[in-house]
Amino acid sequence: MLRIEELRRARGMTQRELAAALGVSSMAVSKWELGRCAPATDKLPDLARVLGVKIGELFREV
Repeated sequence: MLRIEELRRARGMTQRELAAALGVSSMAVSKWELGRCAPATDKLPDLARVLGVKIGELFREV
């Protein structure tokens, strides 16, 4: 499970701002946060960078 919404909110970012920073649609970010789909693996480094975390911190421990 990904922690995108939690991390995005902690950075004070909107879905639209995160989407723009990653070059994806805000709908994609919404789907990631809802768990309907996951970002492509090649987006993970950029996602982590924009959210100010290490890649492993994007994931919630089960």
